[in-house]
Amino acid sequence: MAESLTAEHFRPHEQKIFRVKGGRHALKLSQIEMFDMKSGERQAFNLIFTGPPGDVLGEGLYTLEVENGPAFELYVMPIHTPTPGQQNYQALFN
Repeated sequence: MAESLTAEHFRPHEQKIFRVKGGRHALKLSQIEMFDMKSGERQAFNLIFTGPPGDVLGEGLYTLEVENGPAFELYVMPIHTPTPGQQNYQALFN
């Protein structure tokens, strides 16, 4: 996408599955975290995706395609996941 992505681009896709283009991973957009910003600053946010444990998607730039929806090019990284039975990932926008 040529335009700057905002949290609003992702809100309609919360709890939906995003598939890694050309890959085997499928991640659910489980949460959109908003950060407090000073007036006039671009709104920073963080996307939290959830996937299965074990087969971890490595940190990198991927095209993630929403089932029956658009595709987004995102830099995704695995993060510490204390909840058993899943692996979380983040895509940070600041």
